[in-house]
Amino acid sequence: MLRPEQMSKVSVTGSRRVMGDVVEAIHDLSLVHLTEYDGGWEGFDHGASMDGAEAAADKLVTVRSLLSQLGVEQSDGGPSRIVTDEALEAELAEVRESANELDDRRERLRDDLRRVTDRIDAVEPFVDIGIDLDLLAGYDSLQVVVGEGEEADVRATVSRASELDEFDVFAGEEYLAVFARPAPSAEPEALADALVAAEFAAVEVPAVEGDQTAPEAYLRELESERAELESELDAVDREVELLREEWAGFLLAAEEELSIRVDKADAPLSFATTENAFVAEGWIPSAEYTEFAAAISDAVGNSAEVEELERAAFSSDGTVAVREDVPQSVREAGERDTDTEADDAESEDRQRAVADGGTPVVMRDDEPPTVQNNPGVTGPFELLTSLVGKPSYRELDPTIVLFLTFPVMFGFMIGDFAYGLIYAGIGAYLYRGFDSDSFRAMGSIAMMAGVSTTIFGILYGEIFGLHLIASQFWEPVVGLDHAPLKKGLQPASTYWARTWLVVSVLFGALHVNVAWLFDFYENLQFHGFGEAMEESGSWLLALNGLWLFLFSNFLGQTPSILFDVFGTGKSAAFELGFTGLPVIVGQIGVGMIALGVLLILLGPAVEIVEIFTVLSHTLSYLRIGAVLLGKAGMAFAVNLLFFGVYETSESTGTAWHFALTKMPEVGTMSHGHEVTGILFGGLAHGGPLSLLFGIVVLIAGHMLVLALGVTSSGIQAIRLEYFEFFSKFYEGDGTEYEPLGSDRTFTSEE
Repeated sequence: MLRPEQMSKVSVTGSRRVMGDVVEAIHDLSLVHLTEYDGGWEGFDHGASMDGAEAAADKLVTVRSLLSQLGVEQSDGGPSRIVTDEALEAELAEVRESANELDDRRERLRDDLRRVTDRIDAVEPFVDIGIDLDLLAGYDSLQVVVGEGEEADVRATVSRASELDEFDVFAGEEYLAVFARPAPSAEPEALADALVAAEFAAVEVPAVEGDQTAPEAYLRELESERAELESELDAVDREVELLREEWAGFLLAAEEELSIRVDKADAPLSFATTENAFVAEGWIPSAEYTEFAAAISDAVGNSAEVEELERAAFSSDGTVAVREDVPQSVREAGERDTDTEADDAESEDRQRAVADGGTPVVMRDDEPPTVQNNPGVTGPFELLTSLVGKPSYRELDPTIVLFLTFPVMFGFMIGDFAYGLIYAGIGAYLYRGFDSDSFRAMGSIAMMAGVSTTIFGILYGEIFGLHLIASQFWEPVVGLDHAPLKKGLQPASTYWARTWLVVSVLFGALHVNVAWLFDFYENLQFHGFGEAMEESGSWLLALNGLWLFLFSNFLGQTPSILFDVFGTGKSAAFELGFTGLPVIVGQIGVGMIALGVLLILLGPAVEIVEIFTVLSHTLSYLRIGAVLLGKAGMAFAVNLLFFGVYETSESTGTAWHFALTKMPEVGTMSHGHEVTGILFGGLAHGGPLSLLFGIVVLIAGHMLVLALGVTSSGIQAIRLEYFEFFSKFYEGDGTEYEPLGSDRTFTSEE
């Protein structure tokens, strides 16, 4: 799982007369990731598309256009069918004619509807004024302007215009009509020029079609026309829907069939060809070579040679120049006798592409594509890995580590039985509700994160932040004093909060160790022990030496926050009697740090400034404990507002309790102890209106905590994976494995 599947570079060399059969066989296998010919062989040219490619591509464009016109979705497909050439000609022409006719009608109606709507918008200001449209234009001695503005401002502005002898203003609720008689010497646009000084937005008087000049009647006429156009448009949309239902299955099948035909016809574009022969190269999983060679043999017999040229070896030097030689016996097993009936020219051309003296000749030294090997429940986490990039052959695949750590971090930070069930339910919806592989992978990840959250919720004893599992299971059934784990919000158990900070850092140290161990292994395998120690071992020594030093008694005093967690007494969450590592261990730790620094200095000296990352990167994991406490505090605040909280005095200190049924009075007994104070009375205990408001607060509050669980816990967990873990060893610049081939969903082969 840490390494992708090993890939082999294979070659198929044959006569051009069997090239189509070879392409068919390769496509049916869906195994070969083709290598593009780079033109480097003398006497060979780039291949050309096979006959029928252009016609199939044109039909494919037509089909995809129809799918878009009719709004066909993948879910509209019916049972699989055989798509014949006759159907592609006749039925495609029929549906194209019907769809284009409907599309033309729909566009005409939409254009008419837009024009009518514009005319309605243009006439509405005149309905507001209430003056017939023919009275607002056509005067020789009057100038008329209609627009929007303040009547008083308009009157004052026009009255000051020296070029206007008389004027009047007719006002509606929003719009004004201004009539003015200009002086004999005035300009033709004197009124409009005068209104420039006012806050006035003029509108154009619409040209009336027909005899209807009353704006109200004209508006009704236009609205009636718009309603008629909308009705016609709805009728066309219904016809389109019927056409979609009738032809969706055929169009999806036609698209699939034509896509396959185009892929096959264009496959030779990657080949190297002569007038008589061709060479195709590509990558397949090494384990599939026997099946591949047998399939080509079954398809064309001895008319083509299949050879395994090389097997990709993992490399860390930025290239794939280091390759594992294919044993001669393996290559010979793939070689076949040439067709004795082939023309001499064919034989000569084919021989030019065969390795001379058993040495493989390849088109290009291209990067082998990556086929990740993560079966079962780990597979969905490839989605998170791919967000950074596909792993290449020079690095380990971190997907398994994501599977082991991401759900644990997420569940630990939320740690609530009810929240976990909701997250798992959301994941199940994503997994079952969508056909997309990405959504299904997201659903699987969400389900696993939800299960982890539920498990931690049981250990914390919480349901929606209430300690119901603790009070109903861990205490009466199991016989414990409390749940196995606490979040540390109670005054008497604040030491648990410190515990989670220490545990977070220790988890971080382990997580970062794994990252640098991955890097060490890669460097060791491909560059030797010396470079592995310099590049990776130095950081491992410094990191582990630092934490051995910090957890030792080297300085003669013990930092209580580090030791008390696993010590004894009230401050120990896990009573292991730990009092610090021996002084000698601390001295070894200091020596490891010094050796790590020395090894770093052997490389680029500037890297020494990053020595503090061994501390800062592990301290970055404190965010796990911080988010745990933050989310627990938010859930506590929501429950406090609704249920209210009272405190009791116990032997271990002050304890807080939610008033789930009623709020007890101070001085009474509760949970076997005296109630010493009321922190908050609770909205649930304050009357009907208070209860109603409290229910809203309770639901909204927990929904907020639930949402923030994704945006904080999820984001923080993935941040630690990407920036603290991946950054040590992972680049993700691998090539996607894209074999020539297609899965048939809507079609079946003849």
